[in-house]
Amino acid sequence: MAFLRSIARHRVALSLLCATSAAQPLVAQEPVTTRTPATPLIAHDPYFSVWSLADTTTEQSTRHWTGTDQQMTGWLRVDGTPLRFMGQGGAGDAMKQTSRALTPTRTTYEYEGGGVRLTATFFTPALPDDLDLLSRPVTYLSWTVRATDARRHAVQLYFDASAQLAVDNEQQSVVWGTSRVGDMAVMRIGTNTQQVLEKVGDNLRIDWGWAQLAVPRQAGTMTATVGESGRDRFLKSGRMPDADDMAMPRLAHQDRPAMAMLVDFGDVGETADTRRAMVAYDDIDGIEYFKRRLPAYWRRDGMTMADVLLKAEAEETALRKRGEAFDRELTADLERVGGRAYAEIAVVAYRQTLAAHKLVADIDGRPLYFSKENFSNGCIATVDITYPTSPFFLLLNPDLLEAQLRPILDYAQMPRWRFPFAPHDIGTYPQANGQVYGGGERTEDDQMPVEESGNMLLMIGAIAKIRGNADFAERYWPLLQRWAVYLRDKGLDPENQLSTDDFAGHLAHNTNLSIKAISALDSYAELARLLGKKAEATRYHALSRQMAAKWLTMAQDGDHTRLAFDRPGTWSQKYNLAWDKVLGRNLFPASLLRQEVGFYLKNQQPYGLPLDSRKTYTKLDWIVWSATLSDDRSEFEQLIAPVHRYMRETPSRVPLSDWYETRDGAQVGFQARAVVGGVYMKMLTAPAVWSKWAGRARKPQ
Repeated sequence: MAFLRSIARHRVALSLLCATSAAQPLVAQEPVTTRTPATPLIAHDPYFSVWSLADTTTEQSTRHWTGTDQQMTGWLRVDGTPLRFMGQGGAGDAMKQTSRALTPTRTTYEYEGGGVRLTATFFTPALPDDLDLLSRPVTYLSWTVRATDARRHAVQLYFDASAQLAVDNEQQSVVWGTSRVGDMAVMRIGTNTQQVLEKVGDNLRIDWGWAQLAVPRQAGTMTATVGESGRDRFLKSGRMPDADDMAMPRLAHQDRPAMAMLVDFGDVGETADTRRAMVAYDDIDGIEYFKRRLPAYWRRDGMTMADVLLKAEAEETALRKRGEAFDRELTADLERVGGRAYAEIAVVAYRQTLAAHKLVADIDGRPLYFSKENFSNGCIATVDITYPTSPFFLLLNPDLLEAQLRPILDYAQMPRWRFPFAPHDIGTYPQANGQVYGGGERTEDDQMPVEESGNMLLMIGAIAKIRGNADFAERYWPLLQRWAVYLRDKGLDPENQLSTDDFAGHLAHNTNLSIKAISALDSYAELARLLGKKAEATRYHALSRQMAAKWLTMAQDGDHTRLAFDRPGTWSQKYNLAWDKVLGRNLFPASLLRQEVGFYLKNQQPYGLPLDSRKTYTKLDWIVWSATLSDDRSEFEQLIAPVHRYMRETPSRVPLSDWYETRDGAQVGFQARAVVGGVYMKMLTAPAVWSKWAGRARKPQ
C-alpha cells in the first residue's frame, strides 16, 4: 500500500510538473548541435556500431567504435561535378558540412555545394520500451536534396557500405550477393568462412553473419556490389558499373568491395526530393551462453532477416513519428530535471549505452541482455559495468535491467560458483561460459567481493522500488541471503579489495566501498520487508543504521570524508551515496551530502572533479552521481558544467570516454562503454519522471 500511495503522489507530482511547464516557457527540446568527440551513425550492439570520429564526415573514414575503418562513402554529382559528403578518397571536392544534430535516436547532417543542399539522416529507432524494436538490427538512411540558388540542377547521389562492416580485418576473404525482398533490392556481404561466435576478445570486429543494404523501389534508383574502381567510374561518368562484375571470393582490401546504390534525382529545383535505404546486419547467432548459441531477440519466433526488412520498411513512417516524439519528450524531461548541459550529455550517452549491449532470447524465449566491457577487458555481463549503467535502464525499462541481472544470478546459483559473494562477469564477449576475471572460478585472487555483492543487492532493491514488489528478488532469495551475510561480515571496513575503480588498484578500508555495503544491506532489509520476512527486515534495517553511524565517525576528516578510514588528509567522491537519496532510505544525514558537495565544488579542475586525492583523472559517470547528491540545482549545474566542457573540448576523438584527465580533458582509457548510461542517475531523483518512463515498458511476450 505504501508503494501505491507513493505512485499516486508521483502522478500528482507529474501533473503538477506538466501544469508548471505549461505556465512557464517551454523547454527548447533542441537536438545537440555542439561539438562532441564522436558521432553515432549506426549503433546497435558491440559489433554493429559505426561512428564518425571527426567534426565533419569528409575528414576521415567512418569507423567502428574501436577505431578500425568501416567505410561508408557518399557523393553527389551536381551538373556532372562530383562532390563528396561522406568518407575519403575518390574524385571531387568535399561538400561544406553546414550542420550536425543529435537526438537520442537520430543523427542529421546538412551539406551545401554546387547550388544544392543535401540533408542526410541516420535513424535508429532504439526505443527501450519495445524489445522487438530495440533488438531489430536496422538503421534507416535518408537523403533529401533541393536547390538553394533558384536554379535547377541535374543531381545524382552515390552511397556505399564497405565489406569492412563484416570482417575483423581486411585480410579476410568475403563473398556477396543480391536478392529481391518484396519491392526491395537487398545486397549482402560477409566472410566466406562464417566462423560464428568463435572469436572472443576486446579489440575485435564481427567476422560472421551478413552486412546488408536494403533499397526500396524508388524512382531512379539502382544497386550493385562494386569496388573502388567501379565507384571511380561512376564519379567520372555518372553511370553505375555493371552489377556484381567482380570475381569472388576476394580479400576485403582487394578493390574494397562494397554494397552500392545510385540515385538519379533528375532535374532538382527548390522542392525537396528524398530517397531512402536501410543498413542492417544479420548475425545468425548473437551470444554463446553456457555453450548454447542464442539468437538475437527478434529471431525468437522464427522471424527471418527478410521478414525483418519487410516489417521495417512497412513501419518506417510510423517509426519516424514515434522516434521524433520520444526524442522530444526525453530531451525535454532531461532538461527540466538537470538543465541544458546535463541534457546534452545524456543525449550523447543514449545510443552509446544501448550499443554496448546485445539482446538475445533464451531457450524459453525470455530476454537476456548482455553488456560488453568495451576497451577495458572485453568481459561479458560484467556486474560493475551493469551497476553504473543501471540508472539508464531503471528509468527507461527495468525489464532490461532484470534481463542483465538474470544471467549473473543464474550463474551464481550453479555449483561451479563456490564463493559466498557475487561474480564479476560470466566470460569474454561474446562467449558467456563462466567468469574469466581475476581468479575466475578457481581462487579469490583479484575478485571484487564487496563491490559486486553490494552492486547486485542495490540494483535488485532499485527494481523493487520502482516495481513496488520484490518478486524478482524472491526467485533468488537464498543467494541474496548469502551475499547479505558476506556484506554483514566484511562490508563496514573492507579488506584490501578491488572495487569497480580497479584501474586505481587495491585499496583497504575504502570508505566509498563501505557506503556501498551499508546501503546494500539496507536495500536487502527493504526487500525482506516487501517479502513479509519481518524479523530479517528488522535485523538488517537496524544493522545498516548502526553501520552508517559508525561510518560517520570513522570517515570524518575536517570539511570532508576520507578516501580510506586509515588515511587522514585524503578524500574521494562518495558517489555511492546516490542510492541512499534515490531509494529514499535516509541512512546518512543530509548534512553529510551537503558537506561532500561543498568540498567537491572547491576541488574541481577545468574538466571535472577528480575521482579522489591520489590522481587528477576522473570518471564521467561518477561525477554525475556525486553531483546528484545536491538538492541545489545551481550546485548540480556547477558540477556538470566541466563535464559538458570535456565533452565539447576533449582532444580524444573516440565515443565518449568515461575515464579521462580533469586537467586537459584527454582520454586516459576506456571508450564506447555502457557506463555513460550512469548519467541518468539524476533522473531517478525526480519520482514522477521515473515512474512515468519506467511504467511504459512493454512486458516481453
